[in-house]
Amino acid sequence: MDAKSRIEELRELVRYHSYRYHVLDDPAISDSAYDALYRELQELETLHPELVAPDSPTQRVGGELSEEFASIEHPRPMLSLANGFSAEEVRAWRDRFLKLLPEGHPEPAYVVEPKIDGLTVVLHYTDGLFTLGATRGDGIHGEDITPNLRTVRALPLHIPVRGGMVAPARLVVRGEAYMRIDAFEAFNREQEAAGKRTYANPRNTAAGSLRVLDPAITASRPLKLFCYQVIEQEGGEALTTQWEALDYLSRLGFPVSDQNRRFTDFKAVLEHCLHWEAVRDTLNFEADGLVIKVDDLATQRRLGAVGSAPRWALAYKYPAKEAATRLKRIVVTVGRTGTLTPGADLEPVRIGGVTVSSATLHNAEYVAEHDIREGDMVVIKRAGEVIPQILRPVLELRPPDTQPWKMPERCPACGEAVEHPEGEVAYYCVNAACPAQLVRAIEHFVSRGAMDIEGFGIRQAEVFVALGFLHDVADIYHLTADQLLALEGYAQKRVANLLAAIESSKQQQPARLLTALGIRGVGGTVAQTLMEHLRSVDALASASREALQQIPGIGPVLAGSIADWFLRATNRHVLDKLKASGIRWETEAQPSSGPQSLAGLVFVITGTLPTMSREQATAFIEAHGGKVVGSVSGNTGYVVAGEKAGSKLAAAEKLGVRVIDEATLRHLAGE
Repeated sequence: MDAKSRIEELRELVRYHSYRYHVLDDPAISDSAYDALYRELQELETLHPELVAPDSPTQRVGGELSEEFASIEHPRPMLSLANGFSAEEVRAWRDRFLKLLPEGHPEPAYVVEPKIDGLTVVLHYTDGLFTLGATRGDGIHGEDITPNLRTVRALPLHIPVRGGMVAPARLVVRGEAYMRIDAFEAFNREQEAAGKRTYANPRNTAAGSLRVLDPAITASRPLKLFCYQVIEQEGGEALTTQWEALDYLSRLGFPVSDQNRRFTDFKAVLEHCLHWEAVRDTLNFEADGLVIKVDDLATQRRLGAVGSAPRWALAYKYPAKEAATRLKRIVVTVGRTGTLTPGADLEPVRIGGVTVSSATLHNAEYVAEHDIREGDMVVIKRAGEVIPQILRPVLELRPPDTQPWKMPERCPACGEAVEHPEGEVAYYCVNAACPAQLVRAIEHFVSRGAMDIEGFGIRQAEVFVALGFLHDVADIYHLTADQLLALEGYAQKRVANLLAAIESSKQQQPARLLTALGIRGVGGTVAQTLMEHLRSVDALASASREALQQIPGIGPVLAGSIADWFLRATNRHVLDKLKASGIRWETEAQPSSGPQSLAGLVFVITGTLPTMSREQATAFIEAHGGKVVGSVSGNTGYVVAGEKAGSKLAAAEKLGVRVIDEATLRHLAGE
């Protein structure tokens, strides 16, 4: 593979895994595996600067934003850190920045802090009162999670917490929200005892707890906080070093780690880094390394940043912890979209104080490339304390009767033939009635972005599937009051409300139904495009691949995915049941007799409007001759923004696209 192709491949991988980690709080690979991909991309771009693109992950500060929270702009970019994995790399970092200092500049002192594994938060105080709290987001804009942060008991709502000091007029502090290991384990035990979902690790649990829409959920979680940087300050004590800043934060009442250390000798910094790995295993919080900072703040400002990382700081990360154990068998699981994923069932082994009995194998290509076989002795690691993964088999210990592993030709859950699209790594079960996919498929079908059935979520899906009420998504429309009233907790009013919500969903636009079906590659925007051109589900179901490719934005891979889905007999059976239930099947043609006052204008809708849903706003715009698209670009005429507008609003401001409210939209339309 040439350098250009590999760079493009790495960018796609880094973007995907960054999204999984920062937006979904659901990483698919370990931290060290992600670091390896990122470093390879950095090295290739360094060797080939002509291939560096402005949208490369190496040219940005952080991850994606969620649209569920209001976006706020940070007073300064929240930079990420460059990584070092050995004493040699730490020395190289130090040598680089020393060359940038004036001749004769003394060797700086250093502050070394634990690299806590949690969720970065930015805290704003005005005259001592906590006024705003946000996530790091993409480094420039963060998500406003102020109500959730107010529930974290370690966070001072007023500073100073003790007398004898005067609060600065304005203070912005950076910190890390986390969950202690013992509290996480106790929380998981309580969840399990209550029959609720348990969580994989403290980091994801902390991040997910702060990024929920209900602050009451955040309040119920045992969250803690460490603060470690003054971002901006007006008034208060004059700070000249990072060590002074940490002491100042502590005296104001912010929680500051007792593991912070200051050194005037660089050799002592290295010794501390090498010896601290044993210390971190005794701590009650997860830390995947240390952060080394130049202590003097004036020197920090002089050194500045390169790309998305400050020159004056480095994250020293420890190598992944490894162990060897026997791979008993390779188990294939089926996800909501039908993706088949191989996993390892292992002889239990302890790594870093944790017993591991399963590990990810990523995909069939990974298994084949590493020639991993059932019965092998394998080396596994827990990188970044997240998901254990198999590194390699120990060939010298391989039993003589092992055979190369292959992905099954039929779905292990439903027996339908497995598909492997050309050019893709993944294998899929495309049977909409596959039981392994059913609960998640139902959860997606009823969700807000799909059929939007209020009062119906994953809990209901799990119960109804377990009781045999639902065998596919179409059975939702055959639930009866008698069935539901017999269940504990389902009183008359609750049942009536749920059945009314199910009945109401039949009037959703057909594009919503397409989104709800979970066809691979068909989200809300694609579904809307398909319905605009084909007008009915029947027309789409009978469209050939070639016909689908004539629709703007539908390429050959997506066209094949759509056509193949409708060719499956099980999927057609589900469609027949849905149609017989009375679900809206055709898109009504917009009347053209009214004034086309928005003709030629392109709109994007974001946030919650005062009186119209997004569907109603879309219909309103189209009825007046306008067009609604899903993303902001240079061709967008207006962004219609309501409450809790997300990243689309930020994109509009960046591109200079005019932002209007619902009232202005109505005025433009002539009302």
